Amino acid sequence: MTQARVTRSSVVAGLALVLLLPLGWLLAHLPMGAGLWLGRRLGNLGWWVLPRRRAVTLDNLARAFGNELRPSEFESLARRSFEHLGMNLAEVCVLLFRPRAAVVARLELAGHEHVEKAAAEGKGVLLLSAHLGNWELFPSAQALTAFGLSVVVRPLDEPLLRRLAERLRRRSGVELIAKQQALREVLEALRRGRLVGVLLDQNSSRAEGVFVPFFGVPASTSKGLAVISLRTGAPVVPVFIRRIGGGRHRIEFDAPVPRPDDGDVLSYTAAFNRAIESGIRRAPEQWFWMHERWRTRPRLETS
Repeated sequence: MTQARVTRSSVVAGLALVLLLPLGWLLAHLPMGAGLWLGRRLGNLGWWVLPRRRAVTLDNLARAFGNELRPSEFESLARRSFEHLGMNLAEVCVLLFRPRAAVVARLELAGHEHVEKAAAEGKGVLLLSAHLGNWELFPSAQALTAFGLSVVVRPLDEPLLRRLAERLRRRSGVELIAKQQALREVLEALRRGRLVGVLLDQNSSRAEGVFVPFFGVPASTSKGLAVISLRTGAPVVPVFIRRIGGGRHRIEFDAPVPRPDDGDVLSYTAAFNRAIESGIRRAPEQWFWMHERWRTRPRLETS
């Protein structure tokens, strides 16, 4: 990207923030029901003004549920996913503009014994998660536990948005690990006995990923989590946040994913995808369907 394009992008992003921050402050201070209602309306608006994302969402749903849903059900589920993202936006504004306690009060834990048992092994714990529910609220659940939490994040490309996202995430009280230099910092966090959260549900490059099934379709998935777990012995505990109504969210920990006896990275990564798929099926409208999850294809298929 040229310097001129970078500058124009920064100017546009800055103007957008100036216009949107007052709306964000308003969303944060509305009564909960009113804020969520307005969030759903923003999702409805996004359905009409983001045709490319709408098409990606419908295409992804067809890949995942082609044999399970009627054609009329695809659009209904897609629309609800946009509404869910609108509600996510309203709730993120609460985290950004109000004390963290306002968010923590809406969270509850389930299956916490799984992470306690895993932490007792003394090797740290790798948390397998996804862009499910309102994932930006998940780090705030640290306040409900006795554990320190580090989260691997991919910094946004646009500097202003990157600083805003970092401010938002740091308000949750977590330690951020940039994806580009994650290995060393993840190993150090595990050594200190911390929980390390990794969102593994996005498309990976051919160099970083392996092709394993996701909803029955080969998907390029980062192998890093499997490699680190096998190298350190740290257990991998699936955890997903889910909207449960009334403005509340449940963070659900599942039993650790069994490590393969033969140390096979491919089968271990496939097991991670099965865990993520299981979490999505509990509330399919709450996953980030507008992401091009299956963008990278196997070489044989593309040829």
